Amino acid sequence: MKNITINTQLSVYDSLDELPQDIQDLMQQAIAIRKKAYAPYSKFRVGAALLLDNGKVVLGSNQENAAYPSGLCAERVAIFQAGAIYPEAKIVKMAITAASDTNQTQSPIPPCGSCRQSIAEYEFKQDQGIEIYFMGEVGAIYKSDSLKNLLPFTFDKNFL
Repeated sequence: MKNITINTQLSVYDSLDELPQDIQDLMQQAIAIRKKAYAPYSKFRVGAALLLDNGKVVLGSNQENAAYPSGLCAERVAIFQAGAIYPEAKIVKMAITAASDTNQTQSPIPPCGSCRQSIAEYEFKQDQGIEIYFMGEVGAIYKSDSLKNLLPFTFDKNFL
């Protein structure tokens, strides 16, 4: 038997003010769209803003449905919209923010497993990492240079 070690490196910003101005702007767009999420069941609102290499910003918020799991997470709403509207564009940066209607989220909220797989698909498609910034409602913001920091064992088309 062998053991392997997996290292993950994230940058931590203590507040929005510490982020570079372009990322502050992207996160503010994620915060604004988060407030428009349709989350009557979970009361947990998520917003995502993607910066594409063509300069366009694509937004997404979670959309719930009484027939679980028919809803869709904010990250996938934004990613799939970007893929549909700008199929040749690469996703350069992603800002994600999450907040609960019942308590203040103070810790960074990372993408769920399904969203990680969807982000991975686009990193493979574009052969380029996506900078991912994520936060709760307040507090620290984590930055990953690629999804590979959040999902080191990725599943892609090479396994099919």
